[in-house]
Amino acid sequence: MDRVSELAVNAIRTLTVDAVEKARSGHPGLPMGCADFAFVLWTKFLKINPADPRWPDRDRFVLSAGHGSMLLYSLFHLAGFEQMTMDQVRAFRQWGSATPGHPEFGMTDGVECTTGPLGQGTGNSVGMAIAQKFKAARFNEEGFPVCDHRVYAIVSDGDLEEGVSHEVAALAGHLGLDNLTWFFDDNRVSIEGMIDLACSDDVGGRFAAYGWHVIRIDGHDHGQIEAALREAIAHKGAPTIIIGKTIIGKGSPARQGQPKAHSDPFGPEEVAATKRNLGCPEDRQFDVPAEVRELFAGLRTQWAARGAAWQKMFGAYGAKYPEKAAVWRDALEKRLPAGLEGRLPSFAPGKAVATRSAGGEVLKVLMSEIPWLVGGSADLAPSTKTYVKACGSFQKGSPGGQNLHFGIREHGMGAIIAGLAYHGGLIPFGSTFFVFTDYMRPPIRLAALSHIQAIFVMTHDSIFVGEDGPTHQPVETLATVRAIPNASMIRPADANEAAQAWLAALDNRTRPTVLVLSRQDLPVIDRSECAPASGVRRGAYVLWESAAGSVPEIILIGTGSEVHLCLEAGRQLGARGRKVRVVSMPSWDLFEAQPQAYRDGVLPPAVHRRVVVEAGVRMGWERYIGDGGRAITVDRFGASAPYQVLAKEYGLTVESVMDVAGSL
Repeated sequence: MDRVSELAVNAIRTLTVDAVEKARSGHPGLPMGCADFAFVLWTKFLKINPADPRWPDRDRFVLSAGHGSMLLYSLFHLAGFEQMTMDQVRAFRQWGSATPGHPEFGMTDGVECTTGPLGQGTGNSVGMAIAQKFKAARFNEEGFPVCDHRVYAIVSDGDLEEGVSHEVAALAGHLGLDNLTWFFDDNRVSIEGMIDLACSDDVGGRFAAYGWHVIRIDGHDHGQIEAALREAIAHKGAPTIIIGKTIIGKGSPARQGQPKAHSDPFGPEEVAATKRNLGCPEDRQFDVPAEVRELFAGLRTQWAARGAAWQKMFGAYGAKYPEKAAVWRDALEKRLPAGLEGRLPSFAPGKAVATRSAGGEVLKVLMSEIPWLVGGSADLAPSTKTYVKACGSFQKGSPGGQNLHFGIREHGMGAIIAGLAYHGGLIPFGSTFFVFTDYMRPPIRLAALSHIQAIFVMTHDSIFVGEDGPTHQPVETLATVRAIPNASMIRPADANEAAQAWLAALDNRTRPTVLVLSRQDLPVIDRSECAPASGVRRGAYVLWESAAGSVPEIILIGTGSEVHLCLEAGRQLGARGRKVRVVSMPSWDLFEAQPQAYRDGVLPPAVHRRVVVEAGVRMGWERYIGDGGRAITVDRFGASAPYQVLAKEYGLTVESVMDVAGSL
């Protein structure tokens, strides 16, 4: 290692210990242990442009072990990302800073994905690698490699212990993602002690079995790091894992190699001892030697030139392939085709259609009209209706297919979908049964936190799954998804509402959408007697009234498969002279986003007689029921029986709705 390189890696280490010490919290161990690898990667291989952090053809660098965020912030500062001033580094973990405790997408320039919950970044990186392969297959032409980048990730022991890493690594090997390289920070230390307490995996053997290319190195030897990265880039047909033996907290005389280096501030004496041991000035905080700044200044010139060359190439590409360039731009800007709604299927009344089936028919049109709409299921496409044969399958030998096959890997699917969304220029979706949302809640939550567009198509939405029994009948899941801030959930009442729900999901560009669809057939509502299904996009709307233009005596509110119960009960009560309003409320969050005047128009505050009907737990409905209302909900687990029997036993019938409404 030459002198300037040594100064640079030690600058990363000392910036880390100073920031953690000032904040009195943080995780110094990983940045100090991974500084050598990160330095070699960033200075000799990584294709970025700090002057244009969202350059589409940049390499993606994922810190899956997000607790080591000071590694990123140090690199961003040295590399010259305008946002990452030294004041931001000093404000590590403080209110209003761009240096939060764990990296957050959209908050900090250069952060490619929100990480911290271990394992999520592994899946995100696989999604990004799939995205690059897909876009390269769709857009690259001879002499115009407009999508020609790689994905790198730093993963920890904790990442590889989490089950999601097993799911995504197996799929990455199967797909032969040779544009993906993981660096395993093999320091043998965890929070509780040495990793031998709970883990004795042969990581190399495990990844070889997945079909990965495995390289073992000294993670502090710059020559070995550089050779390993070159080998990874040259290796074709498989992703690569570089297993680097490292020392956590490297440079600290008392803490290196010890569990206390993981997440404890060193204290003033050990900070001074660390700087002394590294040959850095003990009396200077947040110090970056002039030689290091000069090194990165030179790199910025190279990075900017590379970015400018790509822009010039893309200009020529657009002149020669204008249609492809237009699609590229539309995808990046999330610009949907004009007149899309008019091309969607329309469903006639007088028949019954499951909303999962209607969603499948809608998806056929959407995927053909939007070539950047990609996704699949956790081996459930025949049930969730999310496979479109005409659009091809993404496979090792055919990476241009829009259909993804995740296998039975819900957690991995969610993290990969997020990675596709983080990458940009794609609208990803994934599907499974609604009850298995619990297997993928972490990536849904992080997608909401990150404000990314991801669509989760969840079918088999209630106890009406029937004979499969309570293991497959979600009752609490509606409430738990509604509890996630910035996540949108839509449960359509019929086939035409399902089409509108898909349009709403496409409009939700800064948050994930969960589409909750029925297994059983539902009546198609006669819109000649009811309001248009486009009301879905406002979250709730007045579907039908027995006395239009007057204040209702009672309001029946339903979601999904229970709306038709409310509608029929409303009609019968109306025939008896009651002033009844039926409201379809497929989405709380979309409704709450409407102006107060609209919300009051749908649910007049003066009308206290309200009945809510939903095949899920009551939790949360209090806000709409009020003091004078009632709820017909399912506040216990389901049972194994035909769904018609369950409807009667659980009180989800027209007669039950009429009885409860009549008692108010």
